[in-house]
Amino acid sequence: MKPQINRIKWKSRRGMRELDLLFENFFRFYADKISESELEVLQELLVYDDQSLYDFIFKDIKLGNPNHENFIKKYLKKYEK
Repeated sequence: MKPQINRIKWKSRRGMRELDLLFENFFRFYADKISESELEVLQELLVYDDQSLYDFIFKDIKLGNPNHENFIKKYLKKYEK
């Protein structure tokens, strides 16, 4: 596992159960497979508040950053159902 994955995994623990489950699935299936640039995008995502992430994933309310939105669509949003 990449050295910083554990730190990011800890930081990804959210206040919303729905988001926690999505991040848990991400780490289970993709954490060891993503590139360094994707890892940076993941770290950037963790700056968003829970409600903004929830609104994008479940209500399609834009975040305003295509890189972040594409990462979520590729790795997180697929698990929403």
